[in-house]
Amino acid sequence: MENKKEILFVMGVSGSGKTTIGKLLAEKLELPFFDGDAYHPKANVEKMAEGHPLNDEDRKGWLHRLNELAKKQALDGAIIACSALKSQYREQLRQGLHTVEFIYLEGSFDLISERLANRKGHFMPTALLRSQFDALEIPKHAISVSIDATPSEVVENILKEIS
Repeated sequence: MENKKEILFVMGVSGSGKTTIGKLLAEKLELPFFDGDAYHPKANVEKMAEGHPLNDEDRKGWLHRLNELAKKQALDGAIIACSALKSQYREQLRQGLHTVEFIYLEGSFDLISERLANRKGHFMPTALLRSQFDALEIPKHAISVSIDATPSEVVENILKEIS
């Protein structure tokens, strides 16, 4: 498959499948994968683990780190999983980049809540899902893909959209 050398941000609320889909997509496109959660400062992880949603100020440094990562990967391309819930966050992520695409993993509150309830070993408690949906500004300029399918089907739908 042709490598487009672009930065693809796989975005959506917690539990939408960003890591799973991002890794599969990276494999198909032969691009490196980066999980945005790994770039949160310790204070952000602790705040979420305690059941408190992050605010814009909490996210500022994290988004800057992800933008810097994307710039470093600009020549080779990359898949980066990041919630990117608000339009202003997406603008910060794309600063200084030319070939950026956002892939929005779209799912209902009930579907994602059920998935989160079955997920083990993640710092984000299920109780914070409502705050994520409340903060979400559905992107106007993104590839939107329903997650009400198997991960392989979701990736195939994404590949159809970006080819």
